[in-house]
This record gives sequence, C-alpha cells and structure tokens, in this order.
Amino acid sequence: MAESVELPGRLAILPFRNKVLLPVVGMRITYVIVKRCAASVKLVEQELWQREEKGLIGILPVRDAAVEAPSAGPMSSPGLGTNLGEEAQKTKRKHQIPTNTVVRINRRGVAARALHLSRGVEKPSGRVTYIVVLEGLCRFSVQELSTRGTYYTARITPLDMTKVEMDQVEQDPDFIALSRQFKATAMELISVLEQKQKTGGRTKVLLETVPVHKLADIFVASFEISFEEQLSMLDSVDVKVRLSKATELVDRHLQSIRVAEKITQKVEGQLSKSQKEFLLRQQMRAIKEELGDNDDEEDDVAALERKMQDAGMPANIWKHAQRELRRLKKMQPQQPGYNSSRVYLELLADLPWQKASEERELDLKAAKERLDIDHYGLVKVKQRIIEYLAVRKLKPDARGPVLCFVGPPGVGKTSLASSIAAALGRKFIRISLGGVKDEADIRGHRRTYIGSMPGRLVDGLKRVGVCNPVMLLDEIDKTGSDVRGDPASALLEVLDPEQNKTFNDQYPVTIYFHYLNVPFDLSKVIFVATANRVQPIPPPLLDRMEVIELPGYTPEEKLRIAMQHLIPRVLDQHGLSFDFLQVPEAMVKLVIQRYTREAGVRNLERNLAALARAAAVRVAEQDHAVPLSKDVQRLASPLLDGRLADEAEVEMEVIPIGVNNHDISNAFRVTSPFIVDEAMLEKVLGPPRYDDKETAERVSTPGVSVGLVWTAFGGEVQFVEATAMVGKGDLHLTGQLGDVIKESAQIALTWVRARATELKLATAEQSNLLEGRDVHIHFPAGAVPKDGPSAGVTLVTSLVSLFSQKRVRADTAMTGEMTLRGLVLPVGGIKDKVLAAHRYGIKRVILPERNLKDLVEVPAAVLSNLEILLAKRMEDVLEQAFEGGCPWRQHSKL
Repeated sequence: MAESVELPGRLAILPFRNKVLLPVVGMRITYVIVKRCAASVKLVEQELWQREEKGLIGILPVRDAAVEAPSAGPMSSPGLGTNLGEEAQKTKRKHQIPTNTVVRINRRGVAARALHLSRGVEKPSGRVTYIVVLEGLCRFSVQELSTRGTYYTARITPLDMTKVEMDQVEQDPDFIALSRQFKATAMELISVLEQKQKTGGRTKVLLETVPVHKLADIFVASFEISFEEQLSMLDSVDVKVRLSKATELVDRHLQSIRVAEKITQKVEGQLSKSQKEFLLRQQMRAIKEELGDNDDEEDDVAALERKMQDAGMPANIWKHAQRELRRLKKMQPQQPGYNSSRVYLELLADLPWQKASEERELDLKAAKERLDIDHYGLVKVKQRIIEYLAVRKLKPDARGPVLCFVGPPGVGKTSLASSIAAALGRKFIRISLGGVKDEADIRGHRRTYIGSMPGRLVDGLKRVGVCNPVMLLDEIDKTGSDVRGDPASALLEVLDPEQNKTFNDQYPVTIYFHYLNVPFDLSKVIFVATANRVQPIPPPLLDRMEVIELPGYTPEEKLRIAMQHLIPRVLDQHGLSFDFLQVPEAMVKLVIQRYTREAGVRNLERNLAALARAAAVRVAEQDHAVPLSKDVQRLASPLLDGRLADEAEVEMEVIPIGVNNHDISNAFRVTSPFIVDEAMLEKVLGPPRYDDKETAERVSTPGVSVGLVWTAFGGEVQFVEATAMVGKGDLHLTGQLGDVIKESAQIALTWVRARATELKLATAEQSNLLEGRDVHIHFPAGAVPKDGPSAGVTLVTSLVSLFSQKRVRADTAMTGEMTLRGLVLPVGGIKDKVLAAHRYGIKRVILPERNLKDLVEVPAAVLSNLEILLAKRMEDVLEQAFEGGCPWRQHSKL
C-alpha cells in the first residue's frame, strides 16, 4: 500500500448515492445497461473498459436532503463555482420535484482505481452487465465541476499529507497517544472476534504493518454505520481527528459485540435447558410407547374435547358427541376404529352449528347497482332477484323459493348466484353436481366403509365455516342414477323448506346408516341452482324450485358485454392494457357475426383471448425499452439538467447524477398500440366460420327449408333437406333423429300426400306422389342428436318444395308442430329460437299463432329487425314460405 499517490489535475467523476468509498477499501459495483448509455455507464466504458491502461476516477458521495437533519437546507458547495441550493430550486420548479428530493453533492471525494473489470450479457433479457471492483486511494477536494461528453469531470486538489508532513505528525505526543489508544481498542476487538470466529491472524498483521491513519479507514469501512458517519470519516483530513473518530466507532462496535455475547449466552442457556427437557420427554415417550400408554394422544383428545365444547352444538347432538368421545377415550390408537371415530368427532367439531355470517342491512339500490355492474341486460332476471332480496329485507327469516337459473352456457348463471351472496353479505360456496350418480354424494357414505365421506353438502358447510351461506348447486340437471341410488331424490329433502330444517343424513338406522347420523339445520342456507335444461330434472325436484330462464344474448348485448367486461378482463389476464391493444367496436361486431354463433359469450371471450395472445407475442418480441417509473424524479441541480436523454435509463447500485435510485418499471414501451383490423382477425382467428350468405346458398335448390330448434346451448337454425329417387315409395330418414322427430316426418309426408291434388303437386289420375320413387329426408350435422316435435312445419315445407320444384325463401325460417289435420300447434323456446334467427341474419320468422304471447319476452331491438308471421294452419305457412305466396293453393274443404 503506497504512502502517497500522484493525482492528475482533473478526474472523471462517478457519483455514489448515500454511499461512501474510503481510501484503501475495495467495493463491488454492478451496472445494468438497458438500451442507451447513461452518464455513469459511459464513464465506465470510456475511462475503464476501452482503455488498455486503466486510469484513475473520482468517487463523490451524493446525498438527498431527505437523509439529513431537518434543519439542514440546500448547501452551497465550496469550490464548485455555483450555488447549488439556489439553482436547485429553479430546476426543482422546472421538473416539478417535491422539496424532499433536493440533492447535495459532497465537495470531498476519493480517487480510486479499478482492480477488476468484467462485462457480461444476462439471458434471456440480453442486458449488458458491467462489474467493477474499485480500490480507494486517497482523498481529494473538488475545485470545479465540468462536463466531458455525457459524464462529469472535476478539477481537484489532493488532501492527503506528504511523507514529510506525516513524519512530523507522527512525532506529535497527542498523535502518539491517539495511536496507542486506537491500536489497543482495535486489538481488543480482534481478540473478541478471534475467540468468536477463530480468525484474526491476518488482521493482527495489518495492525503491525499498515500505518495507523490508514488503519482507521480500514476498520471503519468494515462496520455498518450511518451515511452521515461515513461522510464524517471522509471529511476528517486531520489524522488526529480521524483517529479520534475511528477509536470511538471501534469502541462502540466492541461494546455492541459484548452485549450481543451476553444475550447469546442467556439464550444458549435457555436452549440447553429446553434441549434437556426435550430429550427427557423423548425418553418418556419411548417408555410409554412400550407400555402402550401415550400422553400425546391424551393431549390431542383433550384438545379435541375443548374444540367440541366451543363448537356450539345443540344439546341432543352434544349428548351424542360425548357418547362417541367416551368411546374414543377407551380405545387405543392402534385399534382399527380409532381413526374413523376421531375423524368423525373432528367433523362434528368443525361444522358451523351456530356460527353465521353477520348480514349487513340490505340496500336494494346498491344491490341493483351491483347487478347492473356485474351483468349487462337480463332485466327480468335482475328484477326477480331484487324482488327476492326485498322479501328478505322485510322478513329475514322468510323461507323463500329455491331459485333455479336455467339457460345455455356462458350467460352468467353462476355469477348471478355470486352477486346474490355479495348483496346479502353472506359467504358463497359452490357445489358441483355434474356427473353425480351416487346418493352418498348428497347424504354421505356409511361410516362402516373405509374412506367414507360426509357428502358434498356437509363438506361444503365445513369448508365455508358458516351455517347461513349462499350455496350454489351447479349443474343440477346433470345428476344421474344407478344402483347406488338417485341423488335427485336425496335433494328433494334438502330443497324442501318444510323438511330441511331438520335435514337428517340418514334413513332409519335399521335400513341405512349414513355418515353424519345427527340432524343438521339447513333452513338458514340459501340454495340457488343452475341448469342448462329443465327436461332432465325430475318433476318432483323441479316442483321445489322456481325456474328463471336466462336466454341467450342479442348481438347488441354481446357487443356491450365485450366492450365493458370481456375486453378489460382479457387484457388484464394477459398482462396487457389499452396502451398495447385496442379492439374497435366494428371489429368486435365482426367477431360476433363471423366467428361466434352462440347464446352465451364464452366463445366470444376465447376469440378475444386469442387476439390478446397474438398482441402479447408482438409486444414481447419487439425491441423495447424499460422506462423509468412514473414516480421517478430528477436531481435538482442545474449542472445535471438535460445531460441525460429521455430514454437513457439505468438500473444500478451506483446511481448516475441524472437518475434517482428508484425501482425501474418493468412495463414495456411501445410506440403505438396494436389496433385490431380485419387482416389481423383473419390471421389470428382464421377465415370466417359463418357468413350471412350461408342460408341463401343452402336453400338455392328445391327441397330445402330452414327451421328453428332449441338446444341446451340455446336456439339454433336447422336445415331440412329432402330429395326423391327411383324406388318403391319408402321414406328414409337420416341425421341421428329421435322417435318424436321421425313421427313428425311421417305425419308431414302423409299430410302432403293427402293434399297433393289440392296443392297441385299431382293430377287426379296420378295422385300417388311416391309411386315409383323413394323420399329421403336428411337433417345435416349428423353427429348431433336431434329430437322434438317443432320441426313439423319445416318438414312439410321441404316436401312441398321438393314435389313442386319451387325454392323456399332464403330469408325465412319457421318452427311449429303440426297435426295430421294441418293445424299448427305452439312450441316452446320461442325466445331462444327468435334470437337464433336474428343471429343468422334471417329477416322473416313463421311462428304458430298461439305463440304470439311468447314474443313479449323477445327484446324490442330484435323484433324491430324481424318480420314475425303467424300461422294457424299449414296452408298459412306455405303461403308465407314461398316467394309470391302459394299459387297452387286451393281452398281447403275442411
């Protein structure tokens, strides 16, 4: 270690924020270059990396005013040639920086040289990393600060003493006394550390070989002291003052080590006692295990008994639980029934017998606003929920009906149940019944079985932890039955308000013995059910519920739902925002028209998610910058203003003068957001799946008609195709049809044959339409099962078109059941069917006259775009189905 270092007149300056580098001390610094070079990084590249002979650089501490005493104001740094405090106020006003971000630059620093310099690239980010190990050499004072390119240089004056001056100071009696005191304290510290860590030999060598004024810097730099104390050591040019401060710090560190040793000795003594007790307890446990007596199990049973006492069981159930507990205490843990009895008692202790959610006062206005925010449209459904909540407000203990939301997937059935729970301030639990075929899933298994379970309802109450939750019985229409029982039958007692007050998890013990085996009050639970179809639900179970139908959404409603709910949710799920991806309304309309024809919005959300994923790939692959966070402030110094480009961001331990030491935002910067257009739709989603020309193309030949059907997924358009061929007068039906629709086809053919002459389909002499030919009727989409009576009028229209060789109007669809006498009977699902016709771009819909009342439920916006035609007889249907009416129609003789 050299006694003195010859310094140049000017040094490049590297600023340290709230850190101090002392002479003869190494420090490791890491730079991370994001895109362009900041000032300090440029300094490292030009002064250290690009030079073969590494030069010296100056390290200046930089501190915020926030870390100083409150009385300290902006400092006018001596020798810098400018009043930083006054100019800082101007810069602060220019950049709108709060007062607590004023920066002060220390006028004294340390000259340093690089001991090690390396450069690497991080994967997979591709960021360049510099690692610089610096050694402090000597102190200097800044006389003038100026710029060199993008970083700063300073004219300096050395502050360390020369060898002659140091020889004179070493003869000073005060210095000799301070040196002895410092070495004695340092030696005492080294001895303590040597006993504690078994080291210290190298430090003792330093005491004998290194000058004492340099030892002061070495010792102080190894302590964790405040920034102000570090600055005080740096500013201590007088070696006697430096030794005095160092002695004080070393002594303080020594005293803190001694106090820590006393505390450690006390703790170790307590630990030794605890370890001894633990060892003895382990030995006692081993002895008792040999004797078959285990206190731990007794402690666990006692804890279980206390838990059962706190559960708040009713008196009759507590009596039953005590009897079971006494039985458990008499058993040994190794006995076969011990674990099952204990699990049963733990279930009784965990069930919420008395614990209930504290319901807040119902605010119907707030509940209505919550429903409007969570769900768009569904006016009648939300009105029924508000009515339900109003009754609960007037009579909290009222046994209201069990609401059953019926509708196709993706229309918001489950979220409506969650909204009811939120409005009531109750906890929400969902019980999935899809595919349940075992009655034990409702009532529980018999406890005699290994691995018996309490049933989904009891387990749900245990998980939710309250006796008055809102319980959703999801997919109630998808329960089955087999030799293990019928879950729907078990649900009858659960959902019947006259019976579920004492819902028993058992039949009479002589016949069945189910898990819980005690009555449980379910009257406080609000049950809500969901289903896709009503038909599979057994009539007795359906009778205990109030069915609320949720039909599909119109395209306009889907558009509003996508803009208000789906797009923000999809962007959030994919880590994007509207700054990265924008989906105009026109493009959402195209997605609805060309890529989704469903009652709900799930496929629409999937398509929007596909667009978001494509945008995420483009954002992640593009050349991006990591910008400064919005709360990052600039330094309040005129010399630093404008020296860094707006995008010169750096994240490092050593902070350049132009950037605050804040976390760097990880957000990507893009020049402009991606706006979805038709080209991007086809590229991401593929060619359009649907178009408005499909119906016209399908009915371009005679024998094809358009019908409307209802499915579990909402209304759908069903094409019916008929053709004739040489044969023996047989009727062939294909398309995976059920018995009802096959009968409808036979009825349609019979009606057409009976009126062939009246409809001018055949002459009086040749009235047999099937003479010498067969008729084949096909329902496309053969993989989808089809059944129901509503295709009767569609079949007749298809046959009349075939025999007359007249084409059916492409803009017309129909539905209705017909009788053998030609009457058109009403059918169900009118709202879903009309919505399906609207989705497919059909303009005219033929309905049974007796279904006129069902049009009240159809949105006015849909009806305004459709022409609804009512038919009482089959002749009315044919009059409207063909272009120009039915010219061959004659008056019926009926």
